[in-house]
Amino acid sequence: MSAETKGLTKPQQAARKNAHRCLKAAQRAYAGQKTKPLDEQQIAQFLPLVHKIAQRAASYLRPPLTYEDLVSAGAVGLVKAARDYDAAFHTEFKTYAYIRIKGAILDELRGWAFIPANVHKQIRRTINLSVEITKQTGNPPSEEELAEKLGLTIAQVYETFENARVQQFLSIDNSGEDTPALGNILASSNAKPPDEQFEQAELIDRLAQAIQQLDQRQRQLILLYYQQHLTMKQIAEVFNITEPRVSQLHATALFNLSVKLRQWDDSGQ
Repeated sequence: MSAETKGLTKPQQAARKNAHRCLKAAQRAYAGQKTKPLDEQQIAQFLPLVHKIAQRAASYLRPPLTYEDLVSAGAVGLVKAARDYDAAFHTEFKTYAYIRIKGAILDELRGWAFIPANVHKQIRRTINLSVEITKQTGNPPSEEELAEKLGLTIAQVYETFENARVQQFLSIDNSGEDTPALGNILASSNAKPPDEQFEQAELIDRLAQAIQQLDQRQRQLILLYYQQHLTMKQIAEVFNITEPRVSQLHATALFNLSVKLRQWDDSGQ
């Protein structure tokens, strides 16, 4: 076992080998488009970044997509970044590579994140009911309350939350959309223009209020995942619960946050 793969699980080792294969395939595909040959060793040193981004996106996986699929997509994005990078723009390659890797992984997820019309309808029904209850009580409804009023089981409510998380993925975790990335909002940034800093400050204030209205465990999960950058597995260890349960709590917390922010938008606040 090499030093590079020491300590990795078998699936992670397989994903890393797959990423190396993708690097070689992508290099062959793009070799004719660049006058200077790609340096495989220079590119390979950023493979851990591919795995890091893929791991954070893995919460949104839907069959038949796998973690290895995300790593493969990210590896191709990395090679494309190496092909297109221009130091004249005064941007570090790591920053540029991160953007291209994440974009490639998001494109892969987007291609498989198909949700049937009846599921969209169930999500809208659940959101509308949640907004109405939140307006009346000031707090998001519990899973049990939603299940009772919607005529669903608790498991079906969690499934709706999971589907809503996939549906909202691009607006919650992707930059460049109408809704800024949640991870970017929770991470400090002083490199933005003053007007963007002001808008982000207002959004941070709104989001902070919404997070405070989550229950303690959901609130802690959001901060651990988006601010401390812990993985679902690490959070499961902190909470002493299963990783699937962490995924449920994550989906529920995002659903409740989206309901609260939607309520404020509807009221014009």
